[in-house]
Amino acid sequence: MDEGLRIPGTQRRIGLDPIFGLVPGVGDAAGAVLAAAILMEAVRRDITRFALVRMAANVALDALLGAVPVVGDLFDAAWKANLRNLALLERHIAAPAPAKRADRFFVLGVSVALIVLCIGMMVGGALLAGWV
Repeated sequence: MDEGLRIPGTQRRIGLDPIFGLVPGVGDAAGAVLAAAILMEAVRRDITRFALVRMAANVALDALLGAVPVVGDLFDAAWKANLRNLALLERHIAAPAPAKRADRFFVLGVSVALIVLCIGMMVGGALLAGWV
């Protein structure tokens, strides 16, 4: 999602996330839903609450700022939230710290909040497109 394609003539790479973001409302929400897969893998591996909060914040920041036309797509190409989250997950795998039961409930709450955020972005994008 973040580095799948090399920009011809450069060493710079972009992924599908900023390309999806070109579709108003729906594209950034779809990117956030796909980014949540890494978050769910982190839950499965019992990553700590602190790391989960950082990962969720990366996804939310990417989705919210990515929703801004043009500037948001440039932000998506530079921020690379999925790579940041993957690095956090790999760091935890290298030196695991077990999560507590309360962390699972926290993750459930964060997941619901991300889903509500994505739905809100899709509805807002559709309303904005209808208004324009």
